Amino acid sequence: MKLPNRRHLGAFFTLQNILIVILVLTLTTSTLIPLILLFSKAFLNKQESFIGFANFIQYFSTPSLIQSLTNTVWVSVLSTVIAVMLAFTYAYGISRAAIGGKRYFHYIALLPLFEPTMMHGIALTYLFGNQGIITNGFFGLLPGLRIEIYGPIGIVISEVIYLFPQAFLIFITALSMTDQRLYEAAESLGASKVKTFFTVTLPSVKYGLISAAFVCFTASFTDFGAPQAIGGKFNVLATDIYKQVIGQQNLSMGATVGILLTIPAVIAFVVDRIVERKQRSMLSSKSTSYQIPDGRGRDGFYRVFCWIISTAILIPLITILFASLIKVWPYNLHLSLKHFDFSSVAGSGLEPFWNSLKVSFITAIVGTFMTFVFAYLIEKSRTMKGLRQVGYFLSILPLALPGMVIGLAYIFFFNDPSNPLNWIYGTMAILVLANITHFYAVPFITATTALKKLDKEFELVSESMRVPFYKTFLKVTVPMSLPAIAEIGMYFFVNAMVTVSAVVFLRSADMNLAAVALVNMEDAGDVAAAAAMSTLIVGTNIIVRMVYELILNKIKQRTSAWQIRK
Repeated sequence: MKLPNRRHLGAFFTLQNILIVILVLTLTTSTLIPLILLFSKAFLNKQESFIGFANFIQYFSTPSLIQSLTNTVWVSVLSTVIAVMLAFTYAYGISRAAIGGKRYFHYIALLPLFEPTMMHGIALTYLFGNQGIITNGFFGLLPGLRIEIYGPIGIVISEVIYLFPQAFLIFITALSMTDQRLYEAAESLGASKVKTFFTVTLPSVKYGLISAAFVCFTASFTDFGAPQAIGGKFNVLATDIYKQVIGQQNLSMGATVGILLTIPAVIAFVVDRIVERKQRSMLSSKSTSYQIPDGRGRDGFYRVFCWIISTAILIPLITILFASLIKVWPYNLHLSLKHFDFSSVAGSGLEPFWNSLKVSFITAIVGTFMTFVFAYLIEKSRTMKGLRQVGYFLSILPLALPGMVIGLAYIFFFNDPSNPLNWIYGTMAILVLANITHFYAVPFITATTALKKLDKEFELVSESMRVPFYKTFLKVTVPMSLPAIAEIGMYFFVNAMVTVSAVVFLRSADMNLAAVALVNMEDAGDVAAAAAMSTLIVGTNIIVRMVYELILNKIKQRTSAWQIRK
């Protein structure tokens, strides 16, 4: 047998190749192995004995559990239909009508991204609960409106608020890609506005519609916060997992429900990948941007519609802020900051909020570093193609995994005493790792998209001049990708602040988080304190977002300065 010479060994054991191997090992350890372990637990009993499909048979033979599955599907479908219709109309009004305040409408549409989903349920309680503002007719000034808010109606309203910005972002992007020449051709052929809408507009955004529908359905199907806050006795799969794991300590059945929760997410993931490729193929360098024609009636309708929707988005946030500042609802309406003293409620003081800040900042810093370096190695390296493809698959795999499934998988993997990484269980490290894994896929796609826009000649020239790749990475790639890097950091921070599902199983008694504290407060009936904690979370995210916008403007000015001729 011919042994490889030193030259070949040296080519294999380069720094870049070693980093690619580390990349794949890291992603395998943080995602694939825990997921495989979770799925295997669904076929075991509490004594760790193999029982085949017994857990699944038990699940589908239990009327209350099968009812949860039916409830989840029904609520997800209805929430998706409503959210997609409202978001499409809203995005269409902003992009296709001559109305003022478009930037305002755009920013308001994104507000729910900064809010924990439990906050929407708490706000609905203050609006339509037994002592709600609207239920009692604005403190008796007007006729009251009573709605059975605890149950499917409350969940659907909360989910629509949660899903709206996700669908809106997809539609506003899809509508911006429409080619003006298609509308000019339709007009020259004498097509009416209605016919043009169905033959030009809808076909041009059909992939966006499909993507939005699947994204919304998956997000609603796997959401835990809204059903926990306002679902009452109306059970869904996400709350079933919580009850099986936290309430009954039945981890095997929790794993079984986790698999059921993952199936639609995987299907949606596959469809979304196919749709995204087809949508990119529709783009043309010859496309011209859409020109808004005159239409006073159209503009008036969309102006009113956008104001109604933006006001509806603001009302829950204003309600939460108002509720957090009222002494005793609804008997003493004087303003007070006493609810921001969490020392006597289930939230355990301000410590969960400070923990969330720490975890979110560390998640943003470590997550951004890992994501961009890994994306660079996969996108810009020219060696170990097979291993890089494995790394790409593992990088987008979390997109198909619900947060509760990741959290449950981490219990099985990191809580095992024989695991050398067992030491991180119950610490801040596992919370950071769970957040990075949960939210990794979207920043990774953002990073690879930014890297694809950079000319490949940078790496080729550096290689020909024998400049180490890390120097090119630090001096060329990073500076030119700073806007994308800042966006990735912002995404990690905001999502780490508001998430519940991925960390609800992993936080320890002395390492609670603000969003999880909302669950404890709501369970204990400390609704005013939960409103105050929600206000802190949203306020923090908005402030961080404003700082991010300032930094991003500075970065864009610096990175584009070389293009300005003097």
